[in-house]
Amino acid sequence: MTNDTHRQRAAALQLHGLLAHWAECAEQPWLDPLLSWEESERARRSLERRLRCAHIGRFKPLADFDWAWPQQCDQRAIAELMTLDFLPAATNVLLVGSSGLGKTMIAQNIAHQAILEGHTVLFATAGQLLGDLAGLDSDSALRYRLRRYAAPDLLVIDEVGYLSYSNRHADLLFELINRRHEKKSTLITTNKSFSEWPEVFPGASCVVAMIDRLVHHAEILAIKGESYRRKEAQEQAAARSRKRSAKAAA
Repeated sequence: MTNDTHRQRAAALQLHGLLAHWAECAEQPWLDPLLSWEESERARRSLERRLRCAHIGRFKPLADFDWAWPQQCDQRAIAELMTLDFLPAATNVLLVGSSGLGKTMIAQNIAHQAILEGHTVLFATAGQLLGDLAGLDSDSALRYRLRRYAAPDLLVIDEVGYLSYSNRHADLLFELINRRHEKKSTLITTNKSFSEWPEVFPGASCVVAMIDRLVHHAEILAIKGESYRRKEAQEQAAARSRKRSAKAAA
């Protein structure tokens, strides 16, 4: 590796003391290992920080997803989303389907992959995000928090449609979507079709404009079928029943 390459690496790491004594250090055998150690440690700490700040939570990996269960679920499209090709183009992703079909799990996997590849991510339910924004009591605090939600490369808003919100909540979400429009990608999971969004934000005049911005550049994936969580609960109940029957017979 050339002396210029080593110097560029040291500059990228902002090792100003090393750079100030470059003539003394440039040919030392310990220089390359030192730079490698520093790069590796900073990459590790950056990954830990981004994982911590993303608030993704625990999730099941896609490898464990039962693709045969949903009546409709485009596995190829989800695999393409996992490549993160949508992020450079600031394309949005909308996962639409009933409760219990894996929308949140898919969103968590995409978010985790984005972090592994060096992107900044923030994951929040719609209730958490809108409650946070609406609870601020000063314009300066609201502006600061909006900037925080607008900043990540990928913002995941989970569970839009499970609660209904006031006009103020709708206005705040529109402001956030508008700030990110054509700049950063937003991933939304929802159990409501867009025609039902006026029920989520009853009376809000910005709903049509909000949807318009979300779908302008978007991948929209519909997932259909019965709840997988209900299926698991029924299987667990059946297993417990068989166990009790076996004990009684013994």
